[in-house]
Amino acid sequence: MENKIIKGFSKFNKEEKIDWIIENYLDNDTSQKEFLKSYWHQNSKTQQLHDEFIENTISNFYVPLGIAPNFKINDKVYCVPMAIEESSVVAASAKSASFWLNRGGFKAKVVSMIKVGHVHFAWHGDYEKLRVFFEEIKQKFFTETESLTANMRKRGGGILSIELINKSDLEPNYYQLMAKFDTCDSMGANFINSLLEQFAQTLKNELLNDQSLSEKEQEVQIIMCILSNYTPECIVRSEVSCKVEELTEGTDMSSDLFIEKFKQAVHIAQIEPYRATTHNKGIYNGIDAVVIATGNDFRAVEASGHTYAARDGQYRSLTNVEVKDGVFKFWIEVPMALGTVGGLTKLHPMVKFAYKLLGNPNASELMEITATVGLAQNFGALRSLVTTGIQKGHMKMHLLNILNQLEATNEEKKFFIEEFKTKTVSHQAVVELFNKIRAEKAIG
Repeated sequence: MENKIIKGFSKFNKEEKIDWIIENYLDNDTSQKEFLKSYWHQNSKTQQLHDEFIENTISNFYVPLGIAPNFKINDKVYCVPMAIEESSVVAASAKSASFWLNRGGFKAKVVSMIKVGHVHFAWHGDYEKLRVFFEEIKQKFFTETESLTANMRKRGGGILSIELINKSDLEPNYYQLMAKFDTCDSMGANFINSLLEQFAQTLKNELLNDQSLSEKEQEVQIIMCILSNYTPECIVRSEVSCKVEELTEGTDMSSDLFIEKFKQAVHIAQIEPYRATTHNKGIYNGIDAVVIATGNDFRAVEASGHTYAARDGQYRSLTNVEVKDGVFKFWIEVPMALGTVGGLTKLHPMVKFAYKLLGNPNASELMEITATVGLAQNFGALRSLVTTGIQKGHMKMHLLNILNQLEATNEEKKFFIEEFKTKTVSHQAVVELFNKIRAEKAIG
């Protein structure tokens, strides 16, 4: 075991890291080095850029970049980049986009763009005294961060508010400075965290210098300063609507039955967390793919959305449906903190391509696009579930994955795609037919 433990690994260059891994974990299989190097970018500058995104890089991990065209959002047509490995996601989004293209398209708007951060601290004393003290020094949190907020204020953003929050009923002596921010076109994590750390320093200094406080009251323990990825006031909404009789084109189902089943499907996701989890996961199939393609943090976006889905104490669907006076309306309202400046947006070559493809949107427009793809993905999934079932389309897309696992030739792939056009795709059925054909070829 000892030779598998190492100190100073980060100081190795990339080839040294690979050599050490091969020697200690891959049975000295030197072919693995060539395999890893085959995924390096042929342009050394581009590869160096990728190497420096994270620590201890040894190679690149490819995720397909697909395109979903025909997304008409607020009367503008987009070709949306989606980075994802899951079969049928891009196809489902594109199909939904085409479905709504001639039905008015999607209408989206950003409701608000407020982000939140906290200074979490412990303080021993009477809360009322702390409250009065906070109100007296409140303006200093703004004035002592003016140098940090200058550029953001020029763009129309900055600190919106700072409040003292008493949480001592939940955790003894625990309080927060809760601040709200507008970070314009940046996601703003570094901006917010820098401000929070300065707020903490201001709080410490002002308490220490207040001679009206006891020695104990002058002390504060800063627990941590950190933005929150829960952004319930950074909300985007997207919706579609049409006459109910337009919904069943291409199906053999009546519009009345379709509406009944569709509404029930959404309601089940509102009341049943088991279903709501899968329902919302499907939404994030679409959202995450756009977030990744545009260099944003899909983990933060998902965490916020799932928390929002449980904001009333039960986890629920992020989409809603209504039918009124013969008109079907389907919408999503979801928190989403995205940025179009900072981070990878100006560094990653594929991210720069994605922004160019989208027409270089600002943060609000990117939020609208991304939420719309989530809504489209959910509509496509629900429409399949209540009509033909989800597996028919999904397994058709999965067919190529099965054939690639079997190392099928291009001719064999063409044959199987044609063979299963009217048949149900299952892993067993494909494998059995594949083995039969191969065996016949071997004999012949």
